[in-house]
Amino acid sequence: MKIPLSYTWRSLWTRRTTTLLTLGGVTLVVFVFAAVLMLARGVESTLVETGSPDNVILVRRAATSELVSQIDREAVAIIRTHPEIAQTADGTALLSAETYIIINLAKKETNDMGNVVVRGVSSHAMELRAQVRLAEGRMFEFGKQEVIVGSNIREQFQGAELGQTLRFGDATWTIVGMFEGGGTAFDSELWGDVEQMQAAFGRPVFSSVTFRLAEPESYESIKQRISEDPRTQAIDAKREQLYYQEQSQFMADFIRAMGIVVTVIFSIGAMIGAMITMYAAVANRTVEIGTMRALGFRRRSILYAFLVESILLSLLGGIAGVALASATTFIRISTVNFGTFSELAFGFVLSPDIITAAIVFAVTMGVLGGFLPAVRAARLNIITALRSS
Repeated sequence: MKIPLSYTWRSLWTRRTTTLLTLGGVTLVVFVFAAVLMLARGVESTLVETGSPDNVILVRRAATSELVSQIDREAVAIIRTHPEIAQTADGTALLSAETYIIINLAKKETNDMGNVVVRGVSSHAMELRAQVRLAEGRMFEFGKQEVIVGSNIREQFQGAELGQTLRFGDATWTIVGMFEGGGTAFDSELWGDVEQMQAAFGRPVFSSVTFRLAEPESYESIKQRISEDPRTQAIDAKREQLYYQEQSQFMADFIRAMGIVVTVIFSIGAMIGAMITMYAAVANRTVEIGTMRALGFRRRSILYAFLVESILLSLLGGIAGVALASATTFIRISTVNFGTFSELAFGFVLSPDIITAAIVFAVTMGVLGGFLPAVRAARLNIITALRSS
């Protein structure tokens, strides 16, 4: 005979104090587990969405980021002529040669210095990034020492308000506009005229070149053309989304690794707690188990009943943990991206695969924590159990 599920529910309700304590432990562990995965996914999502599937970015071969990349003007002039690059309405290449520089600004909350990206861009930069839009003020004028500031910079750093001036490089820059990057890494940048930036920092070369493909399938063609030309063969062409995904990899992996270590430690404590709870349940229900055995319930049914009880408890904790973790989607964090050494704002991102992983993790804790007590319950001798009363 099989033991009905209602028996398991009544058992959990009867021991509601210990049930709630165990449930709370599992909930907290699953919350930490899910939050870590969400944080890593948030980093990846922020950077991957920075890129466009139709865009290609060029950096120096073997350069780990735009920060250490150099592309000379001659190479840029050659690349502009390639037929695979989309054209604007006036017949020019839809391309932006850019300079990527890190400066220090003081944070509002702590007054500590933080690394901020200053991106010198060409006239087609906004057209290449559909996710970027001017939210306040106006676009900077090319040929002038003006900048526009991303939303995260405005929120996190001092002196980054509309109309204020910033001193960096060998010039003073006026903030004439605020832009939003749609939750991408661009939110954490300042943009200005690339020629003015190069003059202010004494940099005669570009850091990267971004352009839009005329046809998505022409990527391999232009990549081969660039690599085979002796004048540009030191340049590496990558799809923009792939490039930013690679930029997020180290930081996301670090967050996952550290989080999983902490989660494993917490989960051991939660499983021990669940195991103690189930052992206590077996001890308190010895007569009850003996009675069920006397009524004809098999050892296997007893084992399944106690194991299901542990799994059900962990499943409820898993659901509660995921629900608690989902509240973090409203939180945004600003920290240094290890790949670029610049400030990056990102949030917690919940996805179906994270929910699935968290629930599976919770159920696994239930199985591991409840198996030995369930075996003990199933092995109780009928006569010994009945006499314990």
